Amino acid sequence: MYVRDYMTTNPYSVGPDATVSDAMELMREYKVSRLPVVKDGKLAGLVTDGMLLEVTPSKATSLSVFEVNYLLAKTKINSVMVKKVTTIAPDALVEEAAILMRDNDIGGLPVVEKDKVIGIITETDIFNAFVNIMGFREKGSRIAMVYTEDKPGVLADITSIIAGFDISITHLAVHKNEIIVRLNSQNIDDLVKALSEKGFQVISIRKNA
Repeated sequence: MYVRDYMTTNPYSVGPDATVSDAMELMREYKVSRLPVVKDGKLAGLVTDGMLLEVTPSKATSLSVFEVNYLLAKTKINSVMVKKVTTIAPDALVEEAAILMRDNDIGGLPVVEKDKVIGIITETDIFNAFVNIMGFREKGSRIAMVYTEDKPGVLADITSIIAGFDISITHLAVHKNEIIVRLNSQNIDDLVKALSEKGFQVISIRKNA
């Protein structure tokens, strides 16, 4: 899975000479929490709602509403934005995006191709990718099982048993000694019994209608 498959294309952006008021209004209107800052078609920085909150006077300020609005309308984005932005390419793997976000403690990445911002990928997009990988919303069954003997051919054994019941695997994940398979059928009682008889300990079953 690639970043381009899950990113938001043509994200809303602002110029460095836009004001804090402009950016806040844009975020409110389109319900986004970060905006690439673009100058002459190239990425110049990034601004988030958190950055804007830092320059917004608190409710305890002695300034009037008029004075606060005046201040925000005078403050330029280039004085608030982060200029060293972590980006990612559209053909990078979604896993790479997740690692970059985690390692840099950030919630989103501008997607840049040939110096142009073509999208943005966020934590929510990563969550959606994970849900899709596991096929959580799809009809069928989910079986989680563990195996005690770590030897070559474990997956081959499982797939052979499943194929014997004329059932297809739609998604598969392996973590340590746990294997999770999602199947295109809910009629799996005999299959579960067969897996157990072959030494695979079924630890959970979930059926989606």
